[in-house]
Amino acid sequence: MINVAVTGASGRMGRLIIDNILRSEDVCLSAAFDLVNIGKDVGEVAHIGALNVPISDVNDMESVLKKSGTQVLIDFTIANATAVNAPRAAACGVNLVIGTTGLTPEQKKNIEDSIISNNVAGIISPNYSVGVYVFFRLLEEAAKYLDDVDIEIIEAHHNQKKDAPSGTAKGAAEVISKVLGGKDYVYGREGLAPRGKEIGIHAVRGGDIIGDHTVLFAGDGERIEVKHQAHSRQAFAGGAVKAAVWIGGAEPGLHTMQDILGL
Repeated sequence: MINVAVTGASGRMGRLIIDNILRSEDVCLSAAFDLVNIGKDVGEVAHIGALNVPISDVNDMESVLKKSGTQVLIDFTIANATAVNAPRAAACGVNLVIGTTGLTPEQKKNIEDSIISNNVAGIISPNYSVGVYVFFRLLEEAAKYLDDVDIEIIEAHHNQKKDAPSGTAKGAAEVISKVLGGKDYVYGREGLAPRGKEIGIHAVRGGDIIGDHTVLFAGDGERIEVKHQAHSRQAFAGGAVKAAVWIGGAEPGLHTMQDILGL
């Protein structure tokens, strides 16, 4: 049994991850962190019954992680918080599952460096849906045969998402660009914008859309669309717990969802 802690435990994603932890036979909830509801039982906050796990202040992270025997921290919060809390957890010898999006290159590198320097295992992924990585694999194969067509990526998310384009859209672009030997990206278009050989990336924000990603391969007289749609956040929460189980027994270093899924 792997001891897992969750940051942002009072939030929508945090509560869903905790629910998945409780339903797993391989992990147990050892600690919960947030900036609100400090001292309250996390199960009562989530309306799932008392769990005897109080919500701890993130400022007490080091002492709580050590006292609780936490082995893995799952962090799906915001970039500025993750940039501080992930290295603190790694310094305590805790493995990391990071699902926060919007990290700057510098923030991501600092987290990666903390994983390596503290000899722990970690994964930083913009998406923990198993289907998304099958989607990436399909894009990789399609790009091999469609190297001379126009490629556009359209993503849609709810109106509360802070970063754009999504990490998954960027990931899709990277998969395709790698196959094609490197491509420039254009984020949206306005005014005079003649199309070249770039990959276009477009973000839509509205309502309660969980996450839609479509890649359009448009040629002369025909087009192919490859699409992934998330119907609920369960796709992400279930994958995060799956990743925590795997990371809890992994060798130190940086890992990917492809490693976990055998892709």
